[in-house]
Amino acid sequence: MQLIHIKALILDMDGVLWKADAPIGDLAEIFARVRAQGLKFVFATNNGTRTVDQYVQRMKGFGVEVEPWQVVTSAQGVAHLVAQKFPSGSKIFVVGEDGVRHSLEERGFEIVPVERAPEAQALVMGIERSITFQKVVEATLLVQNGAPFYATNPDKTFPTPRGEIPGAGAWLSVIITATNVEPIIAGKPSPHLMEIALERLGTTKAETLVVGDRLETDIAAGQAVGCPTALVLSGVSSRGEAEAWTPAMDVIAEDLSTLIELLKA
Repeated sequence: MQLIHIKALILDMDGVLWKADAPIGDLAEIFARVRAQGLKFVFATNNGTRTVDQYVQRMKGFGVEVEPWQVVTSAQGVAHLVAQKFPSGSKIFVVGEDGVRHSLEERGFEIVPVERAPEAQALVMGIERSITFQKVVEATLLVQNGAPFYATNPDKTFPTPRGEIPGAGAWLSVIITATNVEPIIAGKPSPHLMEIALERLGTTKAETLVVGDRLETDIAAGQAVGCPTALVLSGVSSRGEAEAWTPAMDVIAEDLSTLIELLKA
């Protein structure tokens, strides 16, 4: 596919920029080339564990200066969805980390502790690395009693240098199994984060390339919103899986650095 018409990128993070704490390539050099080619970019990540400011600082630590508007997270997405149904001040039970809690608090929601979980009007769930059995119990009971069940993302695994570890989707499956209720998903493959990113970029769908490492979330979301898509092989999905994917994505590249070179060609 000819990619000369591409003016902007919507970039996933985990598996595209880094695996856990290890960067994939020289990110400062890669983004210097992105800027030299006049490409605008926004990050859209299903990982809602960090706040936007924490992501900005993380990128700065890798030598890449970005502004808060350039980061769209599933935590922001899920807070937006909750705000469409519940007024500010509503009580929410959260299984999640800083990113989710901060996004909900920014919108005026009260996050109740596990001891007061029965007071909550909704459950919001993502990855929580300090999760306890009691939290799982309270989340299950809330959903069984009819509380709306929201989730940041359905990613079953999370890429690290040692291999894939359980992602938000793996934890969601516990509540789904116990309640027979599917959550309302804010992150990819829902097009919600893509739409926010496009609005911030101010570019058309046709000139905005969605880049990710996972077929069933990143590529599916880009295709759902109608953007061209690129899979990088530095994360979860393999070349064989990519070549079997229908509909086919527009380009497959080894990693982000290689993809940026293809865009220059």
